Amino acid sequence: MTEATEPCPPTFAALGLSPALSEAAALAGWAAPTPIQAAALPAILQGRDLLGIAPTGSGKTAAFLLPMLQRLLADPAVLAQRPRRLRALILAPTRELALQIGAAASALVKSYGLAPGQGAAAPLKTVVAVGGLSINPQMMALRGGADLVVATPGRLLDLIDHGALRLSALELLVLDEADRLLDLGFADEIHRVLTLLPTQRQALLFSATMPAPLALLAEQLLRDPLRVDMPAGAQSAAPDIVQRAIEVDTARRTPLLRHLIATEGWQRLLVFVATQYASEHVADKLNRAGVTAAALHGQLSQGKRSQVLADFQAGRLTALVATDLAARGIDISSMGVVVNHDLPRSAVDYTHRIGRTGRAGEAGLALSFVCADAPGSEAHFKLIEKRQQQRVPREQIPGFEPSAAPQLPAHTPDPTGGVKGRRKSKKDKLREAASPRSGS
Repeated sequence: MTEATEPCPPTFAALGLSPALSEAAALAGWAAPTPIQAAALPAILQGRDLLGIAPTGSGKTAAFLLPMLQRLLADPAVLAQRPRRLRALILAPTRELALQIGAAASALVKSYGLAPGQGAAAPLKTVVAVGGLSINPQMMALRGGADLVVATPGRLLDLIDHGALRLSALELLVLDEADRLLDLGFADEIHRVLTLLPTQRQALLFSATMPAPLALLAEQLLRDPLRVDMPAGAQSAAPDIVQRAIEVDTARRTPLLRHLIATEGWQRLLVFVATQYASEHVADKLNRAGVTAAALHGQLSQGKRSQVLADFQAGRLTALVATDLAARGIDISSMGVVVNHDLPRSAVDYTHRIGRTGRAGEAGLALSFVCADAPGSEAHFKLIEKRQQQRVPREQIPGFEPSAAPQLPAHTPDPTGGVKGRRKSKKDKLREAASPRSGS
């Protein structure tokens, strides 16, 4: 596996992108290449397999979409062949991410068709196939074939089993947020997809982190890939994200959150909690305090999830209170603040959470509540700091200072043979003094 250099061309055209597609990228808001795009595009356009490791929000979607579309749009056989044969496939871990990638691809193709000298929009057919929705409309959309499919793994295999899709003509496979694909339990589905791929094809794997199972998958999927590792915290936080940690008692987190929204002028924030109940509970408390908020969790219907996201994107909500599973794949522009109301389970989850802000070069704030009265909260956050190799200073907000140190449970044996949680009596002390020490 060869290592990438750090080319920094000033324009997409200098990377090899066509003028029409470069203009389409600009219309989509991608005026200049990010580092991951500058490093990846030339290799992908040359047909190489690629492993891209870069933080969330660094521009990985455009890094694979732009060269993929150039390949498809420049091939007369792709545009003319009927029925269409699936040439490109993107696998994503969540419905939301798949829908966002599909929308970005469709917008680029539309803008490409409107570019000078291109005439009508190019007849490139994109289909998004995700679980949680009826399979029948997706099967209908695939009648006559498709050039590009964006799918979640389970639904992709359902469509293959129904005979609606075949991978025999596939030329390009992309695994986006590959670490999340494995985290969500899609390893078996991905390995089944690999058995259906033709021998000759290009594969791209993009991820924010590189755990051991993903390294093994990369070895199985990729052939002599170019590996692109973004420096300066690619495994943790993007460099334009300011991280803060506030010490507070558990019961005062939501009042403190309301206080911060009011005093710091936050217009839109994503609040992470651990459970479905917590998302609804915190959202309800915020609404009662006059902060427009909504919960987002896995038990919501797809229609309700879409409506909540649309309200948040349109500015009708100030706070979106979400669980990790529900928020994976969400790509909302100008997300200024992410709050860890509950700390994440791991440093990897922390990376994905705070990566929702500070996207595409914008400044972002990631704030975590460290519960002073909860045993293990401080130690857990220290572990997150260690894994991301970045120290986050602790703060206390006037009026919300912690009221007590962590309480130890009663009747917990300590190493000296005493009992933590209560004061030793005089009899206990006399009994210990009279007893022979073990091992003496």
